[in-house]
Amino acid sequence: MAEPKLRPVVTIRDLQSFEDLQQVAEVEREVWGLAEADATPLTLTIAMKAAGSILLGAFDGAKLAGFAFGFLGVEHGRLAVHSHMLAVREPYRNLRLGYKLKVAQRERVLALRIGEARIQEMTWTFDPLQSRNAHLNFSMLGVVSDTYKPDFYGPETSSVLHRNSTDRLWVTWPLSSRRVRERIQGKQNRTEMLDALSILTPLLRFNGEGKPSSTDLAAALGRQRIAIEIPSDIGHVERKDPALAREWRRQTRWAFTETLKAGFIVAEFCRMVRGQQGPGVYLLEKTKMEEYVPEMA
Repeated sequence: MAEPKLRPVVTIRDLQSFEDLQQVAEVEREVWGLAEADATPLTLTIAMKAAGSILLGAFDGAKLAGFAFGFLGVEHGRLAVHSHMLAVREPYRNLRLGYKLKVAQRERVLALRIGEARIQEMTWTFDPLQSRNAHLNFSMLGVVSDTYKPDFYGPETSSVLHRNSTDRLWVTWPLSSRRVRERIQGKQNRTEMLDALSILTPLLRFNGEGKPSSTDLAAALGRQRIAIEIPSDIGHVERKDPALAREWRRQTRWAFTETLKAGFIVAEFCRMVRGQQGPGVYLLEKTKMEEYVPEMA
């Protein structure tokens, strides 16, 4: 019989040495397929670390299995940490390292003191067509969003993952809120989500051929809740049918832009098959983020 494959022992800690920091661009190129010009220069990584940015790594011995990088910013007149990058190498993606790195980032940020100020929010962006990332961000971490940014990094980058535009949801993570604390404790509201979605006609949904099909916008905007469906694996769609992937991008861009402009926020995400990566549905609520999460007021 074959020997069972041992799971690697991975440690989450701050990047510290020159050798640690050297590995960041290597992981970027491996995970995203970036050209040299798009990878973070080593000199910038060193300077950002020295200036107090948060650089956390998941280490398998001395090898960097994944990392999270955040820097201080000012958003709407308030201090926040923007988590610019999160990457995990392929062999380590069944260890929940993305989740663990985010939770470790949260701990670092809550421990920061800038004079009398404490930072209560983190922000970052992600591709709303990526259902695995949507599940991590909304279901497991408890982010909310009221901002959609078309072509945030331009029409495309050198990454194979950025050939179908670079649209992003800009999400906010209210670190000390009850919502976030409960998500980190593993308390999710899947049952309530399924009940809510069962009585909604999605603004954007799959038709019988797996293509996006929109319903009446005016009718949707008149309701308190809106659902937007996305493919279970947009990467598979992009490889098999690039034209269909572009149509999903065009239609979801329309759906998010119109609903957020009308006063909705992206509140939740639900994978409709438990234990698998999708299909997925976003649930939008007609409210403001500080009303939906009172601690943000």
